[in-house]
Amino acid sequence: MREIVHLQAGQCGNQIGAKFWEVISDEHGIDPTGSYHGDSDLQLDRINVYYNEASGGKYVPRAVLVDLEPGTMDSVRSGPFGQIFRPDNFVFGNLFKIILKLTFFFFYPLYLKSHMHISKQSNVG
Repeated sequence: MREIVHLQAGQCGNQIGAKFWEVISDEHGIDPTGSYHGDSDLQLDRINVYYNEASGGKYVPRAVLVDLEPGTMDSVRSGPFGQIFRPDNFVFGNLFKIILKLTFFFFYPLYLKSHMHISKQSNVG
């Protein structure tokens, strides 16, 4: 299984990223609320590459949106697919705060998961 975490940074990155999520959501039959309304099983075949399935059958982008100022985030939130993101997908403020949040809430759990996987493999056999 492949999983991609989409990182959008800055005004340009977030504007391009917002359009990306509109297109990829349309391709997978996901509406602006995160609900599936597609017409083909192929649309759900690899949906877990880009989305996490939340409660109620909703799909949430696996994304981190970063900027130093909240204006771009407000623009993304008010856009066509702005409500598809969880509030904790948005990281803005001073650079130190952004780095800490990305490290402890995103990269550290990934590190632990991969480290536990390596430990399990080394204990086998």
